Formats: sequence, structure tokens, C-alpha cells
Amino acid sequence: MSASQPTVLVVEDEASQREILSYNLEAEGFRVAVAENGEEAMLLVAEEAPDLVVLDWMLPNVSGIEVCRRIKSRSDTRSIPVIMLSARTEEVDRVRGLETGADDYVVKPFSVVELMARVRAQLRRTRPATMGARLEYLDILLDAETHKVTRAEAPLKLGPTEFRLLATFLEKPGRVWSREQLLDRVWGRDIYVDTRTVDVHIGRLRKALCQYGGKDPLRTVRGAGYALG
Repeated sequence: MSASQPTVLVVEDEASQREILSYNLEAEGFRVAVAENGEEAMLLVAEEAPDLVVLDWMLPNVSGIEVCRRIKSRSDTRSIPVIMLSARTEEVDRVRGLETGADDYVVKPFSVVELMARVRAQLRRTRPATMGARLEYLDILLDAETHKVTRAEAPLKLGPTEFRLLATFLEKPGRVWSREQLLDRVWGRDIYVDTRTVDVHIGRLRKALCQYGGKDPLRTVRGAGYALG
């Protein structure tokens, strides 16, 4: 699997449901982390920085509603989409789930096909490059489906690492990414790479983006990292 594939955290106390969700998410090409309870979920949210959380309402000790509230109350995790799963069918429960910050609410028993579609829909919003989208910034265009990049309509040759770096920057122009965050996003959390490697590939990306002239769109933020624009 590509290191840049989204990570989905499944929080479910029933083993059979965890297995079904994990199997189907992995079949869709996602990296999957699992938690059996709310405490474990919060630890994994901090450790894994997942791109999306599939969260069961009824969990032992710390409820899914409380986990969702904690995720959405923190500045570093509030942008993570949360899809709440619940056997509660009443409208008041659905409203409560959404008011707590859940981005979507799916009633059990659910259609796996529908749930996967909802996962993809949320990730198209937050990780568009991994879902085959076209991303643009000024005169730079990246087509994730065809794996082509142009600047001012001139085709650019990028290596796979530089392509993933550019996709990361294009998903959130203006955001400052630390070297550690770029390592996690582009190389993967399970691979050890020296942070200086990031600088080398940023240099290659800059060279590729400016091969036909034009201003360097990447910004070095002293002591913090890099940003696009």
C-alpha cells in the first residue's frame, strides 16, 4: 500500500463488527487501526493521527459520544472526520450525535457498501488527492487519477515521493507542515527515515516546479517546516 493512503481508525467493542469493518476498509485500500474502547481510541488518535474515525456509540466506560466530543474539542484533532455508528434510530439520537461534532451518522444494521461510500465521501473532502481528485493552486495542476502534474500547462516530471509531497501541500495550501508530519504523511508512520531526507526531496520538488521558470511556490518556515504559498 502507498504510504500516503489514508488511515481509518475503527472504534468498536464487538470483535465481529471490528473484523467486518477492518476487512472491508482494507479491501478499499485504506490503512486500518482498531480500538476496542474509548480510552484506547483516544490514545490511537494521538499516536496514529488517523484521517477518519469510524466510531461506535455504545462503548464500555467512555462512550462514543464522549470520544467524539474530545476529538472535536481539540485543535489538533477537530478536523478529523468522525462517522458515528449506532443502533439508536430515534431522530433525537441522530441530532445529538451530529451536535457533538460527528460528521456523519449511520444506523446499525448498516449496508457495508453504503458505509464505504460515506467513508470515501468524507475523505474526498479532507484527503482529495488520495481519492483521485484534481488539485489546483495558482498555475499548478495535479491530477491524482492520471498521476500527472502541470505548471502553466507545461508537463512536469516528478518522482513518486515528490508527487506525494506536492499532493500533501496542494490539499492544504498555506498550512505549515513540520518535517515529522511530512514523514508520516508521505513516507508512512511505520518507516524510519531521517528528517533531513525531507529537505532533500523538498529541494527536488522545488527544482521540478521551477524547471521552466516561475517563482518558487514553496515556503520554508524557519524552525517550523514548509508550506505551499
